[in-house]
Amino acid sequence: MIRLDIPATSANLGAGFDALGLALDLYNTVELEESDVIDIASLDGVKVPTDEKNLIYISVNDLYKVCGKKLPGLYLRQTNNIPMTRGLGSSSACIVAGLVGANKLLGEPLTVDDLVDLAAQIEGHPDNTAPALLGGIVTAVFDGRKVHWVKQEVYTKLKFVCIIPDFELPTEKARACLPETVSHKDAVYNLSRAALFSASLLTGKFENLRTGVHDRLHQPYRTPLIPNCREVFDIAYTHGAYAAYISGAGPTVMAIVDDSNEYFAGKVRFSLENAGLGGWRVEEHRIDNTGTKLI
Repeated sequence: MIRLDIPATSANLGAGFDALGLALDLYNTVELEESDVIDIASLDGVKVPTDEKNLIYISVNDLYKVCGKKLPGLYLRQTNNIPMTRGLGSSSACIVAGLVGANKLLGEPLTVDDLVDLAAQIEGHPDNTAPALLGGIVTAVFDGRKVHWVKQEVYTKLKFVCIIPDFELPTEKARACLPETVSHKDAVYNLSRAALFSASLLTGKFENLRTGVHDRLHQPYRTPLIPNCREVFDIAYTHGAYAAYISGAGPTVMAIVDDSNEYFAGKVRFSLENAGLGGWRVEEHRIDNTGTKLI
């Protein structure tokens, strides 16, 4: 039996659209082994597909095919702590769980680079799958076949506070709203801020993060799909966040907060309730520097 913990992820980090992502200390747990039949269940009551449409099963089967093996069946149990369709990498966690688990079942024929590449091919981009697998903050470029990536472990006195609404935003809908082309000016705007964000986070220039998360490629188009998003941003900044951005495709808003701001989460909850947004919940997390772990 293979047992894995797979971290949640936050992608884009503002301006780093489809290129930047980080892992958080919030985990899905997956247990799997080969079986004569497909036996899939959720251990926490979250509804998941229990047949060949299960994303973990699909990923296991894909890796077996790559290795020239036939998957006879699969015993799979999953605990889903990462909320689904909230911009925290739930689908990427499933993909990575399947690939890492299958690779272990087969005696680890594929390298870490192979797994990073295959995960991006399944997902379509590496901004969630790479940090889910590797941990830390990952900068990645996917050329359609191979992912060129750099992982940086981050040991900072920062909290990443997830402000999670009580509604979903499917990734397909969040991507469909994006324009097919952007202006040269907007591209330069994002490039400069993505570079500023990474350098500032890693060197402790946290006062730059608010500027670093501004972008013109995705957040202006996704914000209208997230009711009260701007109000949540304002609340986060009012209570001292260094930066706030839409996590992944949304609708979660991520706030980057100094560790010394110990009452940030409580203040945000209070302000949300006063604004009639009591359905949003607030969770404090840290960066996970390890990535997917075999237990």
